[in-house]
Amino acid sequence: MSPKNRITPYAFIAPYLIAFGCLWLIPIIYSFSMSFFNTRARPWKFDMLHNWGRLFEDALFLATLKNTFLIILVQVPFMLALAVIFAVFLNSKLLFLKGIYRFAIFAPIVVADAAYAVIFRLLFNDDFGFVNQLLNAVGIADIAWTGSSAGAIALISISLTWRWTGYNAVIILAGLQSIPKDIYEASELDGASRFTQFLYITLPNLKPVILLCLVLSTFGTLQLFTEPTLLTEGGPGVSTTTVAMYMYQQGFKSFNFGYGSAIAYFIVFIGLGLSLIQFKLLGSKSDA
Repeated sequence: MSPKNRITPYAFIAPYLIAFGCLWLIPIIYSFSMSFFNTRARPWKFDMLHNWGRLFEDALFLATLKNTFLIILVQVPFMLALAVIFAVFLNSKLLFLKGIYRFAIFAPIVVADAAYAVIFRLLFNDDFGFVNQLLNAVGIADIAWTGSSAGAIALISISLTWRWTGYNAVIILAGLQSIPKDIYEASELDGASRFTQFLYITLPNLKPVILLCLVLSTFGTLQLFTEPTLLTEGGPGVSTTTVAMYMYQQGFKSFNFGYGSAIAYFIVFIGLGLSLIQFKLLGSKSDA
């Protein structure tokens, strides 16, 4: 092969590599290095433990981390369970007009953040919201959706579930459709019920797909910013302020870029750690 032919493939991918280096790689390296500088000093002063050491002493940061984990524990398992149910429903042979139902379930993901946040704030308004009116109609007292910590956490969890269940259901549906049909036919000949098939055939075969959705949902919730900002503004108090909101406040409101960078990469490391734990607990050698 001539030298010209050896260079040609690299010439084709060079624009992407240049764009990746300028817009992704260099900013990633620069922002990570920034986390080791005291950006309050003028000029910036290298201090390896100034920001990273502060993380474990900052009560507000630990509170936002706790809020984020609480939302993950409350919302993600329920959403994935609901997504599995929807996926099984959409995969049913008895279902007509499947395309319409699939679009309807997936549609929330294409709705603009601000638009659906406004609708949810109206629906869950403490004073005149439709949800509280509906609860009153069945004899249940008003819930302080934005005026109490529990109500605010529930509101954010409900909004996330509404928005992302369909997205995960479509992914799980693809996994369902990849399960060989002859396994179900053989189990029917053995007298297995629908529930037995779901428990011993469907769920084990969906394990890699559910694990993927779990990892994606966990990472996404660790970066949660839009919903608490638009729905509760981090309140009441700081009960729904997430770690991503706190990172934004430090980096772009207080202009403490070093500390903001440390928080950002701490989120990354937590996400990687949780993903490894999830793969360890739910994965198997055959999934690798």
